[in-house]
Amino acid sequence: MTKDPITAERHSFAALLTVCCLVTFGCYFAISMRLPVVPLYAAGFGVSTSEIGMINAAFYLMAGMLALPSGIMSDSLGRRRLAVYGTIVLFTGMLLLYFSRSFLYLAGIYLLLGIGIAAFGPTMMSWVSEISPSTHMGRAYGWYTTALFCGLGMGPAAGGALGEWLGFRPVFLIGAALVAITIWAVQWFLPALEAPADLKIEKPRQQLNWRLMLTNRQLMGCWLVTFGANIIGGAFFTFLPLLAYERGLDVGQIGIVYLVQSITNALARIPFGTISDRIGRRKYQALLGVVLASLSIAGFAPAVTFVHFLLAAFCLGVSLAIAFTSIGALIAETTEPRFRGLAMGGYNSFIYFGLMAGSIGLGPLIEAIGFGAGFLFAGASNLFFVSFFAWSMLGYSQDNRNTSES
Repeated sequence: MTKDPITAERHSFAALLTVCCLVTFGCYFAISMRLPVVPLYAAGFGVSTSEIGMINAAFYLMAGMLALPSGIMSDSLGRRRLAVYGTIVLFTGMLLLYFSRSFLYLAGIYLLLGIGIAAFGPTMMSWVSEISPSTHMGRAYGWYTTALFCGLGMGPAAGGALGEWLGFRPVFLIGAALVAITIWAVQWFLPALEAPADLKIEKPRQQLNWRLMLTNRQLMGCWLVTFGANIIGGAFFTFLPLLAYERGLDVGQIGIVYLVQSITNALARIPFGTISDRIGRRKYQALLGVVLASLSIAGFAPAVTFVHFLLAAFCLGVSLAIAFTSIGALIAETTEPRFRGLAMGGYNSFIYFGLMAGSIGLGPLIEAIGFGAGFLFAGASNLFFVSFFAWSMLGYSQDNRNTSES
């Protein structure tokens, strides 16, 4: 008895997506173990708040600069090869953190980590769009980003607990060992899918293709609102440990705050990804999410107890889940399939540039006006990009898009 072709295709899609999610979880879990540890570790040998912001900005700068060309390379070179190169670089960076004892050393290592994540992240996102049926795009990104943010949430919790138990530096060695396992998993379990010839970027038309991409109003809106929302992320990931420590939380509790934000962010993406597919009004879901994210980051300003921090982290996680399950699918919908690597590379670039802006821009501001006002400013700054996104989506309809494609 032969299998129904549609059933076989769904089973294949589910298996491939599962592999992608497991590999992504492992990688982000390992590298995010450093998040609650590095700011406190650096402060221990005299690195200032502004310099800690610059260290994180070095990671985001390099990741942002290289994510878009990495996406293009994955279209032509193949996804697995680039993912393997990225995990090797990440392993090297995590190992070198163990030997760091100065601001410049840490900044250099974070540049290296940025190169690694730029090779890995856009490649995996492009791979998901390549294997996913258009009817399941929202759900696919829901599951993928759930895996990603589970890694980002559980990694800091594990790093904080291990830092409290073993000290800061052993956390870096453990993270490096886990990245080494990810290298093996990518090499042996990620299929070597190559983009079909008609989906690859044709070099003679590349200048015209760039022009078409830059005049795609919906894509530009998605990219820029991604930038604005990740200014909020930059404030959270860079300065939360210092804010929370100042208000009496220990490193283990700080790791749990990261965990709550990331786990709620991750788990909420599954239902909201399904809602995005079934209702078909992604632009409104994305708009609601980014507005709520601005309000949520402002919730950290008055937080003075562990419970207050947990509530603010929960709200931030849910709001980002509402927004980004739709934004990722909108980018895939509004871009020609052969340019999705480029589009997802640009998406990742704006993620990292936003995180960099939140890290390097808010450091001096926080030193001048304090943590509370700095977190309020991060939320307010996102509203400009929210307005641009709302304008860019005027007249866009997912129903019209699906009709034109069919």
